[in-house]
Amino acid sequence: MTGREDKNANNLFFLCSLIEYISRKTKNHRNVVVNAIGKDNLQHIFDLADVYHSENIDKLSFELTEKHNIESGIFDNVAQAKYSIPTHWDIGKIYKRLIIEISKKENKSLIDAFSEVYNSWLSRKIEDFNSSVYYESPAYLFQSYLKGENL
Repeated sequence: MTGREDKNANNLFFLCSLIEYISRKTKNHRNVVVNAIGKDNLQHIFDLADVYHSENIDKLSFELTEKHNIESGIFDNVAQAKYSIPTHWDIGKIYKRLIIEISKKENKSLIDAFSEVYNSWLSRKIEDFNSSVYYESPAYLFQSYLKGENL
């Protein structure tokens, strides 16, 4: 382990933040971007995240958008936000913690847990910046995810 986190946690953080960044740029729900990229390509990005993180995120997001034919959508949660907007890094951290917890507790690969979380009801709640869900504790988000609704 180098740094404060192990490599997998760090790579997952980058991947989650990248998905958030691309989703904001293309005005799509997060699951649209995740599904367009696909599990195999997500795994590839995850595996090379320590290399990709040194690239310009605008360039990388543009390349991935083009490569995976991610079209512009109409979901603009940034423009709709009435309050302070969390950064893509802030949201990446929220997803990273939740995905790691689900992966551990349900004995799933990080990419399987990743795909499930981004395609869940909770992802839609996290991406609503007019709610307070993204401010909730990791334990609350995990328990809500398991229950299938906000606690």
